[in-house]
Amino acid sequence: MTEPAEVETTGRFLVLLQEDAIEEGLAELGAIAGFNPNTGEIGSDTLQVFPELGVAVASGDPTLLTGLNGAADRPGPVQIVEPERVVHAFQDDAAPAAEAEVQAVDESVLTWGLQAVGADVSTATGKGVKIAVLDTGWEKNHPDFTGRSITTQSFIAGEDVQDGHGHGTHCIGTSAGPRKPATLPGYGVAYEAEIFAGKVLSNAGSGSDGGILAGIDWAITNGCAVISMSLGADVPAGTPYSQIYETVAQRALAKGTLIIAASGNASTRPGRIAPVGHPARCPSIIAVAAIDVNRAIASFSSGSADKIGQIDVCGPGVDVHSSFKLPEKYRRLRGTSMATPHAAGVAVLIAEKTGARGYELWARLVGTALRLPLASTDIGAGLVQAP
Repeated sequence: MTEPAEVETTGRFLVLLQEDAIEEGLAELGAIAGFNPNTGEIGSDTLQVFPELGVAVASGDPTLLTGLNGAADRPGPVQIVEPERVVHAFQDDAAPAAEAEVQAVDESVLTWGLQAVGADVSTATGKGVKIAVLDTGWEKNHPDFTGRSITTQSFIAGEDVQDGHGHGTHCIGTSAGPRKPATLPGYGVAYEAEIFAGKVLSNAGSGSDGGILAGIDWAITNGCAVISMSLGADVPAGTPYSQIYETVAQRALAKGTLIIAASGNASTRPGRIAPVGHPARCPSIIAVAAIDVNRAIASFSSGSADKIGQIDVCGPGVDVHSSFKLPEKYRRLRGTSMATPHAAGVAVLIAEKTGARGYELWARLVGTALRLPLASTDIGAGLVQAP
């Protein structure tokens, strides 16, 4: 595999506003865009604003961009302008998961992933804790989730939250699905958590920064302790992390919300280790790598291949059984996308047991990870462990 091309962009731009001057920033954006942001036109094609984050997404109009860049260059509430990126579900389709890989592990009751993270021996359930899974949506008719508290919202124009892809339903299942479904094995880490399913990727599995930021804003507004994002964009080594996402992640942590994201599937080990992708390469976002049933690093798992993006923890990410869109109902998938909801589910269990949120939850998740005989550049602090 060769180095990825430059990150694909949408032609729109992200705008970061000073946290203690959001209203002033909106007024300045309104002046630049040619309308009053107090008239209800926020959210138009020209300008979309997420007040909880202090971020806006602006159209790629050259005149507007010139005004935004000028505002960012001078002292004031408009701080940073970045191109909006295209993002995708981080699922490894190069080699379909083979059930034979886990035949040595008894999955008659619970998946190997739940056993690996210690969920099978934990008394934590996730009850009372909210988790947001930002992905391709949710299979609304899945029988395993009858009676569960699931709040949904679509941020993809023209598509409701119904998951036409399956990736989102799989990730929701791993992070917070049932332990005793009608068809075993059980596959959910935080099986009594309150689920918030945000559709930020289309049924084709792609989206943009604006949709993700809208989902993060929604999750924080709803008091979610954990946000799980099995998505992103592969980047060439040395690519700076997004200053806007980093600021958003810091603001989220300060509000009690921990963002956990997939590191990416761009490696072809042992020959090449790809760098952590966007947005997981931000220092204030937990970056998750994938291991297999033998606790070896997955061949596709992106790693700390440069000094910018670093792996924080790892989770089970090969041959992972979980819920899927109907009529299939279940599927085994592989990818750092599958490792991420394991980590997010464990974070929910820790949040329930300890009451930890934000920075403290980060410290507890990383600090209790199980060391493995693998390089920290591959797995960070180690394999996440349920309390």
